[in-house]
Amino acid sequence: MVYSSKRGEASQRRFASFSVWRLQCVSCGAQLNPNSRFCDQCGASRDSEETRIARPNASVPAPYEHDDDVEHVIFTVRPTLLFIKLGYASAVLGAVLLTVLLAMINFVNIPWYFSLPVALGLLLIPAYYHLKRNMVRYTLTDSKIEIDYGLIARTTRNIPLAKIQDVTVSASIPQRILRLGDLVVDNASEVGGTTVIHNINDPRHYADLLLRELRKWH
Repeated sequence: MVYSSKRGEASQRRFASFSVWRLQCVSCGAQLNPNSRFCDQCGASRDSEETRIARPNASVPAPYEHDDDVEHVIFTVRPTLLFIKLGYASAVLGAVLLTVLLAMINFVNIPWYFSLPVALGLLLIPAYYHLKRNMVRYTLTDSKIEIDYGLIARTTRNIPLAKIQDVTVSASIPQRILRLGDLVVDNASEVGGTTVIHNINDPRHYADLLLRELRKWH
């Protein structure tokens, strides 16, 4: 019985020492006095069911916010395809007319397998401008403007939004009729400091998106 009593006293001492640093007031978060039934700071009862056992704070790093370093793309734009489509239509029409005219020549017999490739060669003109158009791409993110040049091997030029000073929409009379225009961006990041995005559809819409992002940096 003496041995059991000593074991009970040892368990109570261990629980008391555990309670000294483990018990915490749920109302104010202060450490509770094991010799008192109430919190010394706010007076809340320590016998409340809401009194919780505080665990030591583990040295766990704060969760990493991945979205802080991820750039969000606002828009990606290329020059309009309108002129390319008109070029293809004109080339097809010109190829048909050229084939008919060559067939109407009576004094020289031109075989069709010669006249047809010559006529279809007109399609190379709009195809060249189509390829040239696809070699440039403008991308606006929430931190910069990216200008990509090239088809296979690409070169990227970056303009930080913090360096942009002015945004202008320029449109000639034919461009206004076709709802096209140029977006002129003045920046202080380089000599010359002017970047022109030529012949884009609805340039005012893209200018508004760019100005909205600029307000976050100026």
